[in-house]
Amino acid sequence: MTRIPIVGGEIDVSQLGNTLMHEHVFVRTPELQEAWPGFMGWDEEAAIAGAREKLKGLKAAGIDTIVDMTVPGLGRQVQRVARAAEGTGLQIIVVTGYYTYTDLPFPMKYNGPGKLFNNDPDDAFLVDLFVRDVEEGIEGTDIRAGVVKCCTDLPGVTEDIERLIRAVAKTQLRTDVPIMTHTHAKSKRGLDQQRILREEGVDLSRVLIGHSNETADLDYLMEVLDAGSYLGFDRCGLKIDQPLADQQETLAELCRRGYAGQIVLSHDRHCTSDWFPEEGVRAALPEWSYGFIQGSLIPGLLENGVTEDQIDQMMHRNPQAFFAARRDAPAPADSATATAGS
Repeated sequence: MTRIPIVGGEIDVSQLGNTLMHEHVFVRTPELQEAWPGFMGWDEEAAIAGAREKLKGLKAAGIDTIVDMTVPGLGRQVQRVARAAEGTGLQIIVVTGYYTYTDLPFPMKYNGPGKLFNNDPDDAFLVDLFVRDVEEGIEGTDIRAGVVKCCTDLPGVTEDIERLIRAVAKTQLRTDVPIMTHTHAKSKRGLDQQRILREEGVDLSRVLIGHSNETADLDYLMEVLDAGSYLGFDRCGLKIDQPLADQQETLAELCRRGYAGQIVLSHDRHCTSDWFPEEGVRAALPEWSYGFIQGSLIPGLLENGVTEDQIDQMMHRNPQAFFAARRDAPAPADSATATAGS
């Protein structure tokens, strides 16, 4: 049996149920909140109460688990998430890693307390931070990370981004937790991630390349898939880089080509953020809500020839298979048909 840490304990992989693989409960900027308390109207208690209601709504709509992809750099605070999750019945997996497009907040010369010069090209101190989150707990709690995250975006693989990806790879190899990523799909950044992770010895089937619905480049998407990784169609409802109709057609075409067994779905939505006012988000992006996948995407996919079995695969069986994969561990019995009907 494969056990997965969640907020409040752990579960067997068979208990995941319908899973949204890339969401956020809170996105926050701690430095700004310290400097200007209440920045962008942030109210701690109101934010927690509002998040709890939205999480209850997800559970009522048939979602059992979400992966909260909020890491340092996005204001991760797991005790706040735990408070929001109370009484919702929703299972939340939290993650480690770091969110940046360019530079890490650690000077290149840093190599631990009392050391001025970096004699450690492998950034062992950074790996140790991530491993601590996985094996011991986050922020002094017993809430452990079930995923390690890295990012690339339009700036590409900067020196620090490469450090981050290689540290994430080393963390995966030490802890056996899977890797999930942020990418800029239109510039094919997922291929950079796969290349570096492969160089470090990571099994690419343990990697989920995120934000892949933001391109219609089927050749790129199939190159990522054929290397063994999962694709995250995980900005569903968000049409900044790609029209929603095109996103749906791309997903349906991948299913027609036999790739439903390597795709997962999510929104990359937040309950509350201090990055921008919620009313502005709703006005500018009215489809981008926690209800988009079940209310709009799935009905559209079914009309476009995607089967109920493929929907179940992307929402249920693929997340289960992704988390069940472990070195020297067989997949759970009900994942044996994870690629059927793809």
